[in-house]
Amino acid sequence: MNLSTMLFSFTGRINRARYWLAVLAVGVVGTLVVVLGIALEIGRAYPATIAIGVAVVLALAWIDLAVSVKRLHDRDKSAWWLLLFYVVPAAILPVLGLLGNRSANLILGSVRAGIGIWAFVEIACLRGTPGPNRYGSDPLQVQGAA
Repeated sequence: MNLSTMLFSFTGRINRARYWLAVLAVGVVGTLVVVLGIALEIGRAYPATIAIGVAVVLALAWIDLAVSVKRLHDRDKSAWWLLLFYVVPAAILPVLGLLGNRSANLILGSVRAGIGIWAFVEIACLRGTPGPNRYGSDPLQVQGAA
């Protein structure tokens, strides 16, 4: 799998090592964008600078989604799992601010943390299914091997 397919396509499978390399690269580029934004005082920067920053952030989000989808595919899971892993915790966050009940906040916060831990383990830590699955061949299997 070439680099552009790995970073921008939502099909196929990637192993944990390639996933972590992509996450590391996204983290480094994202950090550089933030540091550059602070250095340029992005609030007073030119609109073109802001547009470039937004474009880079959107590209990094796309890459994150693409490699996460491919890791779920490697685990023989649908990309729809990302709704649980990304959307549900994001939807819980504003509810936490609205509730005055500390017990409810504790329960919802624990659910949110549990989903985050589950997503981390599922996407970043567990080995993919051995051999081919419905999303493609095993990325760890050497081509031409029996």
